[in-house]
Amino acid sequence: MAYTGSYQSQVFGNGGSPYPFGAAELEEAARVKLSPEAFDYIAGAAGRGLTARANAAAFSRYGLTYRVLHQDIPTDPAVTILGTSLALPVLLAPAGVADLAHPEAEAGAARGAAEVGTSLVLSAVTSSPLEDVAAAAPSGHPWFQLAWSRDERLARSLVHRAEKAGYEAIVLMGDCYAAGWRPRELSHAFFPYRHGHGLGNYYSDPRFWALAGHTPSGPGLPDDAAREAAVAVWNQVFTRPSFAPGDLATLKSWTDLPILVKGVCDPSEARCLVEAGADGIVVSNHGGRQLDNGVAALDCLPAVCAAVAGRVPVLFDSGIRTGTDVLIALALGADAVMIGRPWLYGLALGGADGVAHVLRSLKDEFTSALTLTGHHTCATLSLSDLTPAGPQ
Repeated sequence: MAYTGSYQSQVFGNGGSPYPFGAAELEEAARVKLSPEAFDYIAGAAGRGLTARANAAAFSRYGLTYRVLHQDIPTDPAVTILGTSLALPVLLAPAGVADLAHPEAEAGAARGAAEVGTSLVLSAVTSSPLEDVAAAAPSGHPWFQLAWSRDERLARSLVHRAEKAGYEAIVLMGDCYAAGWRPRELSHAFFPYRHGHGLGNYYSDPRFWALAGHTPSGPGLPDDAAREAAVAVWNQVFTRPSFAPGDLATLKSWTDLPILVKGVCDPSEARCLVEAGADGIVVSNHGGRQLDNGVAALDCLPAVCAAVAGRVPVLFDSGIRTGTDVLIALALGADAVMIGRPWLYGLALGGADGVAHVLRSLKDEFTSALTLTGHHTCATLSLSDLTPAGPQ
């Protein structure tokens, strides 16, 4: 039993870590560190939080098959998704207004991901311009989440900027086109965009300022009057009122980057989107932040994978907290997963270093689980590795 070269060996050698390892402990440490309004914005969910809890609970319905026959072959958790090489099958999910967690914000997240060999999917509502985030981690391979604006020229501008800045894929935000009912945010009357958070991509876009009717006086946050006008316009143009499979042809005409659609839980929608040209599907219910009483995203994954039938990669998001969660999602058919709240908690506790800690912990736990279930790569995982654990 060798720990040599692992994150565990580093922790033992260092006599411990300044960061918690358990998901619950990580969340609690972030709660203590952050202001109540910032924490509740990050941790909150729609309604009573039933969907968010269902997302996490769904993993407990599966048991992993432990195997003892094995070969002396190193386990390699690396995958390649749409040309992007990842040291582990985990990306950082797009999560907005990261400066609520830490001043390093998305740039820190990008650096932390790059340190571990994986990628950030940059939110549309980032604290810093997308160019600055890409430049903060030159060795990273970031993807960009597009909120398809009502204004086509603004949407095209964001796509072209992302392609020029070196982003390797566009993830179309399909799971946040209407405001979810979020009581924890409402209890603080805290709408971060009203205070200038999350608008870095828009504040840095000439087309957006043309819509707002202002010309910024220089880099950085605009003055109060310009910010008020900007927030009002952003509310009007943030997302399109409709989306149909045929719209993908328009988006694909703007860029050569692969296009994934995020928020797909219905297998019939997945089938339509792939037939319309989507290069990838992300199964997600936005971490339970949009619709309460929703079906756990994990319960939607097998049917979506069956509908896609291997024609494009399927990624999974919503509820991943541990390395064994990652393994279960991959055994159910996902090609990779994304984590959201955990990386924001890590960011809150230690900036880029805290994000890297979360990813290194996941990588070690996943690699160990991969080995102990009889695998040396992700490619051989299948339903045979899972046993229904019965009602919980």
